[in-house]
Amino acid sequence: MKLLTITVPSYNSEAYLDRCMATLLPGGDEVEILIVDDGSTDRTAEIADEYERKYPNIVRAIHKENGGHGDAVTTGIRNATGLFFKVVDSDDSLAPEAYKQVLDFLRRIVKKNHELDMLISNFVYDRHDENGDVLRQKSIDYRKTLPRGRFFSWKEIGKFQTGHYLLMHAVIYRTSLLKGINLTLPKHTFYVDNIYVYKPFPYVRVMYYLDVDFYMYYTGREDQSVNQQVMMKRIDQQDRVNRIIFDAFDLEKISNKKLRSYLYSYLQIMCTVTTVHYALINTEDSKQKKEALWSYMKKENQTMWRHLRFSAQGIALNLPGKVGRAIVCRGYGLAQRFFGFS
Repeated sequence: MKLLTITVPSYNSEAYLDRCMATLLPGGDEVEILIVDDGSTDRTAEIADEYERKYPNIVRAIHKENGGHGDAVTTGIRNATGLFFKVVDSDDSLAPEAYKQVLDFLRRIVKKNHELDMLISNFVYDRHDENGDVLRQKSIDYRKTLPRGRFFSWKEIGKFQTGHYLLMHAVIYRTSLLKGINLTLPKHTFYVDNIYVYKPFPYVRVMYYLDVDFYMYYTGREDQSVNQQVMMKRIDQQDRVNRIIFDAFDLEKISNKKLRSYLYSYLQIMCTVTTVHYALINTEDSKQKKEALWSYMKKENQTMWRHLRFSAQGIALNLPGKVGRAIVCRGYGLAQRFFGFS
């Protein structure tokens, strides 16, 4: 059995898949790399097949009809044979020394038969200009929030800093946990990575934080899903993910106070991001859709809605008129820090 499965969702990725794969292959035979070709129309499928031919014991090329990023991740989970599971987007990469440390750690705990549901590491916003030159690299770490050098549970975490939430780039799950809860991400929907780091969390019991800059998250492409203009065009999908996360759990029934607080905080940020972008669009239709979102949450779970609506953020997000919109738009900076968009 492989130690780690890395799933690489790939759609029209011919321009950067080689760069990504160059950082994954050094993991060697202990790693299973699943290149999930999501119905690409360029040479992605051909490139994936070539990697499988060249590295038959490491790489598998999986070809499927286009279903979007989430469906590609779901396909990876279904096909994974590794003990642990990681998603690496085809335009991102892994830091070589940190990669070695992660594999060394996983190898040790498997040898000792130690239980682990989720491994957490740092990620780096790797921002480039239009020529591909590095403009800025910013590491997101969890030193002020998570214990280091030992296994821990939700009861032992601290308060997460704004912009330092656990995003997809930061986590490695035990594969059997994802399969056990039948994690399925919606098709043809962007921003489902938020579901990926929300729905499994109540099932995570044992965690470990490895303080290394492992994942290099490439930012700066104009067509990137977290680009502001792109997010405004895809606001309906952001809204859909917002509702899915809201409906995932009755947070009042989660007994662990710190986990419940974290999930509320994450949901609040999701509501902020969605509401801010409705305000930036600033049309009559966007105003109605914003009201519809908050009305939906009130109808589905009044207790959770009340918690969100009458928090400081919730009150600010729902102030009426031009002054209200101006305050909401200031929340754009919060959205930027959370999503890392331009």
